[in-house]
Order: sequence, then structure tokens, then C-alpha cells
Amino acid sequence: MTDTAHRDRDARIAELIAVGRDAVERGLVLASAGNLSARISDTEFAVTGSGTWLDRLTPEDFAVLTLDPDEDGSARDGGAKPSSEWKLHHHAYRARPDAEVVLHLHPRNAVVLASLGREIRMLTLDHAYYLGRIAVVPFFHNGSEELAATAADALRDSNCVIMQHHGCSVVADTVDMAYRRALNLEDAAQATALALQLGDETTVFPDLGATHA
Repeated sequence: MTDTAHRDRDARIAELIAVGRDAVERGLVLASAGNLSARISDTEFAVTGSGTWLDRLTPEDFAVLTLDPDEDGSARDGGAKPSSEWKLHHHAYRARPDAEVVLHLHPRNAVVLASLGREIRMLTLDHAYYLGRIAVVPFFHNGSEELAATAADALRDSNCVIMQHHGCSVVADTVDMAYRRALNLEDAAQATALALQLGDETTVFPDLGATHA
């Protein structure tokens, strides 16, 4: 895990703001859907606030929560109210002590394929390197304990989980790496959809295990 002294809260929030803007431009999330977070200390993380549009974020739009198991998601005095999906982030950090960043987005192709029960295949070196294993979990209601716990459990053995009929969560040790994983997830989904349209249901990148990030 990154040392507390090396975590720059303002810099991390600035990176998340840039990711939010780019993610909306690329169609990875719409309106006020999706949420982003980063650890800001060994015991706290900052997460986008309730109802915020990811392409309009400001530093004031982030709420600070603890990693304490008794955290209830209450807004701090004068601070933003955290996203209704804050549990997704809280549980992910507790399941993955090495994770410094959690991005929850709604990539259309990835969600559609996973919801239809179609495997998203690694077809390029970048897919294989940045994604490795993609976990898929069934639908649970947004903001529920079941959703957060199930997704976090899947992240113990993967850096990316797709929640059927909902979205994805990716984790990494930097904002940049987390976003690379999110981008490659949707690219792999688009490539898989094209391969299926061309009648191919089996091709994958060769020697996948040797390229796991």
C-alpha cells in the first residue's frame, strides 16, 4: 500500500475529476450515474457526492468517509453527501488493501455482454495485460449491502468486476492504472461484440496467463 505521506489528496481528486470528464465524453457513464474514489489516508477515502455529474466535478463534490467497518455513510459537517453507491467503494477497499483507487462506471458494451451471459474475451495484448481476469456478478439493487459485498468478494481475485444490468468497478494502485483498466474493459467488450458479429466465438489472445498485469 502507498504510504500515507505519499498520498496527495488534492492531486488525487484532481485526477479523478479529469477521469470523470473523460469518461462522460467517451460514453462510459451518463449524467449522474457512476462514482469515483481514492484513498486519501490509511483510514479514509474520498468519493464523489450524491447526484454529481462526473463531467462537472469540483473538489467540493467529494465526500470523505472512513474505512471503519461501522462507517454509515453520513455526510461530515459542511461536506458533500456521499454517493448512494459509497458501499461499493468501502467494501472494495476493505477487500483489497492494495487498492488505492476504485472507479465505478457504466460501460454499455461490457454491461450488455455480461447481462446476456456472454464472456468478454481478451483479443489484444492490452486487453490481456490490463485486465487479466474479468469477474461477473448477478444483479443486486443499487446501493445495497448485497451488491457491495458480492462485488468486493469478486475483486479479491480480480481487478475488474462487472455487475449484470448495472455497471463495473475497477481497482488499481493509481488513478491512471484504474482508468486504463476501465477503458480496456469496454474496448475488449466492443472487440468481443465485433468478433461475435463475424461469427467467431472462440478466439482469444494467445498465452493469456503469462500477460496478467
